[in-house]
Amino acid sequence: MAIERTLAMIKPDAVEKNAIGGIIKMMEDSGLKVVVAKMRRLTPKQAEGFYGVHRERPFFSDLCGFMTSGPIMALVLEGEDAIATYRGLMGPTDSAKAPKDTIRGVYGSSIERNAVHGSDATDTAAFEISYHFSEAELNGLLA
Repeated sequence: MAIERTLAMIKPDAVEKNAIGGIIKMMEDSGLKVVVAKMRRLTPKQAEGFYGVHRERPFFSDLCGFMTSGPIMALVLEGEDAIATYRGLMGPTDSAKAPKDTIRGVYGSSIERNAVHGSDATDTAAFEISYHFSEAELNGLLA
């Protein structure tokens, strides 16, 4: 197994529910380490850039609107097979179908308001991490 890094994002619905601490506890309890984290509010342009891969999908506009509706918490997680570990911990995109021991099963409420985002592959993780964090932030230096 390889040590990997992945991006985790706590979405506006979970931030609004004051669920950040509970979600991070689930991440850490699964063996993942938080390398760096920050709260931010995405602009429409930032949300569109981050979710650009979905630009042609019918839900793109609603997704970007939702992701700019309140603050998000962006985190870099590290651990053995971090991408697969975190994706399993998140649960299915549709929170109604998510097992009760997953983040989405506990904190999500629908397919749209599903509490968290996570990278799906190493190349996606690299892009998504660099989208939210500078090299200085990743190396523990002031940005």
